[in-house]
Amino acid sequence: MASDNRLLEMRQKRGLGAAELAADVGISRQTIYAMEAGNYVPNTIVALRLARALGCKVEELFLLEDEAPPRPEPLEAVLIAGAQAAYEGQPVQLCSVGGQLIAVAADTLDWSLPPADAVLLNQPRAKAATVRVQPFHARLDLGKRLLVAGCDPGISVLARHLRRAGVELVVINRNSTTALDLLKQGLVHIAGSHLVDADTGESNLSSVHRLFDRRAVAVIGFSNWEEGIVVARGNPKAIHAIADFAKKGVTIVNREPGAAVRFLLDAELAKLGISAKAVRGYERLARGHLPAALEVMNGNADGCIATKAAARVFGLDFVTLVRERYDLVLRKKHLDLPEMQALFDTLGRTAFRQELEAMGGYDTSPAGTQFA
Repeated sequence: MASDNRLLEMRQKRGLGAAELAADVGISRQTIYAMEAGNYVPNTIVALRLARALGCKVEELFLLEDEAPPRPEPLEAVLIAGAQAAYEGQPVQLCSVGGQLIAVAADTLDWSLPPADAVLLNQPRAKAATVRVQPFHARLDLGKRLLVAGCDPGISVLARHLRRAGVELVVINRNSTTALDLLKQGLVHIAGSHLVDADTGESNLSSVHRLFDRRAVAVIGFSNWEEGIVVARGNPKAIHAIADFAKKGVTIVNREPGAAVRFLLDAELAKLGISAKAVRGYERLARGHLPAALEVMNGNADGCIATKAAARVFGLDFVTLVRERYDLVLRKKHLDLPEMQALFDTLGRTAFRQELEAMGGYDTSPAGTQFA
């Protein structure tokens, strides 16, 4: 009788290469590929070793074709829409937050199809609405996922290291204000934030305590980072300070309202007595540090405010303005989740810290420290 398997799906979900898995099980890489292609059925010992290496049961990996599960029934989920308007058939990722099924519409990438578990069956009438989704598979393994909203591209480094522990981060790009609002609504596990109190200079705590009961949330350090002006290599427009944004012939790209760097820009312009209308490109928006830096790299803008790491990704020059702490904010009731404990463990690992610091502009000394 023919069989089917989920070996490739489970291996990729755990972030394991074929060679790595083969070495752990004691077989060849070619055998792994043959099994994934359905050309080879393993014996009992190999099947048990594969299941142990992947942290699952044998029956989760292998099944008989005539026992293949039927098409799963549609589910209801709360939608967190992406930058574009949601549409029927749009791929979404699914995550369970506080017992509530959340559908996340990932923004399409230029070089690949977005990660997805299902597609929308109806077009929502609002950005946060209940929708019906059609899962791709009957077996939805959502128990080892954490949903994170934030704007730090460095979260992708955390995601790579967490995958080795069998935990998947579902990450949506949102500015600090929006991320905290999603946490307030109970729609995400973690909100990333780098909002600075203008009076005290303290990172995040004032903003968090205005939104949440102090006893309800925890603020965990992620990193200190440098924010400043990203400019083309060689800085041809001689942009060295915010005041230079108002110079003739200089065009910037801004961030959307609610973004911490937008607050920084507006505060500095106010101190200098410069009207937003005097800054060419002020109304042109990029939703994220990397998208803003990409506009500079492509020559569509002469400068923007973003992180040093964003400048380094595209080989751009950088003028430091401030150093801030980026924190992870979560509800204390989620502190004991096994997936959250794996995250805290990862924050303390040398391999993770070294990789993040190598990206440029990151200081991981606060990583894992609970500030509130």
